[in-house]
Order: sequence, then structure tokens, then C-alpha cells
Amino acid sequence: MKSSPFYKLIYFDEFSATPKYQQLANSIVKAIEDRKLQVDDVLPSINELSFQFEICRDTAEKGYKYLKNQGIIGSVPGKGYFIKRVDVNRTTKIFLLFNKLSPHKKIIYDSLVSTLGEGATIDFYIYNNDLGLFKTLLQNSKTDYNYFVILPHFIEGGDKAHQILNTIDKEKLILLDKIIPGVTGNFSAVYENFEADIYTALVQALPQLQKYETIKIIFPENSYYPEEIIKGFTSFCQEYTFNFSVVHDILEEKIKKGEVYINLMDNDLVVLIEKIIESKLKVGKEVGVISYNETPLKKIILNGITTISTDFEAIGAEAAKIIQENSLRHVHVPFSLTLRSSL
Repeated sequence: MKSSPFYKLIYFDEFSATPKYQQLANSIVKAIEDRKLQVDDVLPSINELSFQFEICRDTAEKGYKYLKNQGIIGSVPGKGYFIKRVDVNRTTKIFLLFNKLSPHKKIIYDSLVSTLGEGATIDFYIYNNDLGLFKTLLQNSKTDYNYFVILPHFIEGGDKAHQILNTIDKEKLILLDKIIPGVTGNFSAVYENFEADIYTALVQALPQLQKYETIKIIFPENSYYPEEIIKGFTSFCQEYTFNFSVVHDILEEKIKKGEVYINLMDNDLVVLIEKIIESKLKVGKEVGVISYNETPLKKIILNGITTISTDFEAIGAEAAKIIQENSLRHVHVPFSLTLRSSL
């Protein structure tokens, strides 16, 4: 078996959220696709990999195991690892960019990855709602990606995001969760209609809401949540003649009888629950709670919290189908209302 200039072919991106074992495997696959590695080329030992790239042995071992399970590399006791086959057939390369990694974003990620299966290579990045980092990551991205799958939410500067997105080949662009105004051309999207969906969900909850006088939505300032949520909320309250207001800081709020609170962020939900317990008001009768985004705990807390939530698994799966079918389309994933005793 021949030796190979292996170390020049491996690249670890410290800014990437893609696990390092996967980056290792992806680098080897790319080297095979570029014909820089051939059948019978010898690979470094796990100890050599660990030393050269300052990664733990488990990471190196996991990367090799991943490739071995696909039949791409083999091993011989006493001689180590080698390239077993070069017909890898993994030509779909995806640049995946999320604003953050929350439990719900992880559902989207897992659904996308599982639906795509072994037919794609994903480089995963997180920009922490920061427009500057968002721009830098896209500008520094490779040119050989087949798709840019982007979840665009920003705390500040979001009105300029379309300028950055318009630099991407639209046939390669898939927006997730939200469509950004100003993005031109024909691109794909799997999105929520925040304004229409909250309005529809509240209409579905109308029989339960009618026992209350006032509806308040907890919408923190400097939040990445879309303002369209406020528009849909306001339209509902005006049409059905509810008193309403927007609460920017739940810490300053005094809980009163006859009010319903719509909560967006889980941290605010904790404070809201503490205040309700202190008020000794009866949840679901004297005060109501609706929370965004379903989680297992919300089935239990306060004997069950009513939720408004999109199908995050469907968002990931639909994006994967667009890639698999090489199609160009917009897919709306609506909210669903789950009524529980908190309302």
C-alpha cells in the first residue's frame, strides 16, 4: 500500500458547528472526490491524527468508524487504515447556517440530516443572531456548495440581511423559518407566516379566551422574534374586541385577574409562572397562559400549558425534500394550537 500526503488534505474549521469527527470524514471524502486520494492509499493512525491536529482519540476514531461503516475505508490489523473505494457518490454539499442552536433548532437540524441520509455533506455554522458574523461566515464560505440553507433571525440590522442574501445564487438558496423581504429572484423557502399563523391560532382558542378581558403578549425588546407576531396579535385583539398590550419586561409586570399572557421565550415563562404562583390566582380560570413552541415539560407544568407551535420536524424534512428533488418552491409550515388547562 502507498503512503499519501494526507495532512495537507484535512481541514478543521473552528468556527463550524459541524462535529470534528464529521469534518474529518468530510475532508477525506472531498479528497477522494478531488482524486487526491486513491484506492490503497494509507491513512495515518488514530494516534498520529490526534497528535497532528490536536484532537482527541475518540474524535479521530469516530471519524474513521463513520467512513468504515460506509465502506469507504478499511483496516488491516498491524498495518492501519487505507482507502478501500473511491466511488463515494456524495456530491451534494450543503452550507447550513442557523441563528442559534436551541432545542427546537436541533429538531430542524436532526430532521434535515435524517431525511437527507448519507447523500449529502453538511458544513454547519451558527452566527448567534449577529449580522456581522452572518456576513463574515457567508463571505468566507467555499464556492463549491450546492445549497445554502439559512435560518435568518437577527437582533439588530435585520433590515440589511437581504443585501447579503442577494449575493447568493438563488437556485442554491433555501430560507428556513422566515422569508426576508427584499430577497430577489427565484429561491426556495420553508417558512412560517408569523402574522397569519398567530391570528389563526388565537381564533381557534377564542372559546377559551372569551372568559378573559385582556390579552398581553410578552415580547422582549432587542429580540430576534419577528414583529409580524405583534401585527397578527394586534389584528386578532382588535377584531374580537379584547383589551391588549405588549409587555417588554415581565419582571416589571403585575399579574391581574382576567388576563391572558402569551409568552415567547422560555426564560420569561419561568418568571411568569413564579409571578402567577405568588399571586395565588387560579390558572385557566382567573389568569391564562399561552406559550410559544411545544416542549415535553409544557405538557406537565401548571397541569399543562397551552402552546402555539410550528412543526419543526416538518421544516427540516421539507428542506431536505427540496434538495433531494432539486426543486424550487416555497412551503408554508403552519402553527398548531394545543389546548391545555392553562387557558
